[in-house]
Amino acid sequence: MRIVFFGSPAAALPSFRALLEAGHSVELVVTQPDKPAGRGRQLTSSAVKSFAVGLGIPVIEPLRVRTDERALDRARAARPDVNVVVAYGQIIPHDLHYFPRYHSLNVHFSLLPKYRGAAPVQWTVLSGDAESGVTIIELDDRMDEGDILAQTSVAVEPREPAPALETRLAVLGASLLVSTLARIEDAPRLKQDVARATLAPKIRKEDGRVSWAETAGAIDRRVLALAERPGVFTFFGGRRIGLLRGRALGPGEISPPSGAASPGAVVETGKAGLAVACGGGTAYLIEELQPEGKAAMSAHAFSLGTKIAPGDILGA
Repeated sequence: MRIVFFGSPAAALPSFRALLEAGHSVELVVTQPDKPAGRGRQLTSSAVKSFAVGLGIPVIEPLRVRTDERALDRARAARPDVNVVVAYGQIIPHDLHYFPRYHSLNVHFSLLPKYRGAAPVQWTVLSGDAESGVTIIELDDRMDEGDILAQTSVAVEPREPAPALETRLAVLGASLLVSTLARIEDAPRLKQDVARATLAPKIRKEDGRVSWAETAGAIDRRVLALAERPGVFTFFGGRRIGLLRGRALGPGEISPPSGAASPGAVVETGKAGLAVACGGGTAYLIEELQPEGKAAMSAHAFSLGTKIAPGDILGA
C-alpha cells in the first residue's frame, strides 16, 4: 500500500519500520517541526524525521496541520491508500484523514476506550494498572473515539517505568498495525463503549510536583510515570530538586518509624538514600536526584553536600 505516515517521537519508529519491512511504501512523512532541546536549546528534529530523511523519504513539518492547506495538498499528491498515525502530536483534520481509500488508522497505546488522549502510557503507570495494551482505530473527527479494528493486551510489569512500557507497546503496536493492514478489506469495525471511556490528558510540568501527603506507593508511581518526562520534583531550602529514582519503603525498613513524622520530613539518611515520611504513615526512599542547575547524583552524596538531616522538611 501507499502510505502517508504521521508520527514524531521514537515510539513511532517501530511502526514506521514495520510498514517498510512488510513491503508498504511510505510516500510522505508528516511530523512535528524541529524544536529546541538540551542545554544549548539547539533545534532538534523529531526521531521520525531523522529516520525518514536518512531513507530519502519526503518530510513535511506543518506548525498547525489543521489549518495548513499546503500540508493537505502534499498529502493528496502522495496518493495514499491509507494514512497511518502513531504518536504524531497534533489532531488530524477531517479533510486529511478521510480522503484516502482506507481513510486513516491510528496506533493508540491503551485499551480504548480507556485512556483517550495524549498521555495514555503515563496515566496507566500513574494509576497503577496491571494491564495495558494497543488499539488500532479508524480515526474520526473526535479524539480517539473512532471504531476499533484490532486490540491486544499486555501485562504491566511490577514497577515498570512509563518509558519501558511505551517501548514494549510500540513494538506490539507495530506488529498489530501490519496484521490489521493485511486484512483491512474485511476487518470488522467495533464501536467504542462510551460508558467505559476515560481520559488521559496531556501531562503538565506541574503534574510532576510531589505532594508528600500522598502515600509512598502513589509517589513511587509518579516517579515511574513522569521522572523522564516532564520530570518529578520537590523543593528543599527554596531550591528545586528533581527526583530521578527511588522506591516505597516497606514496614520496618526504617528506624524510627515514619508514622510519627509529618509528610515531607526526612526520617533517615544513609548510603541507601533519603527516607522521607509520606501520607498514611508510609515512607519513600529517594535514591537518585538532580539539584537545580547541577548534574544528577546519588541522594547520599546530596545529603553529605547539603548537610540535610532527619527532621528537615522537603516540599516547603
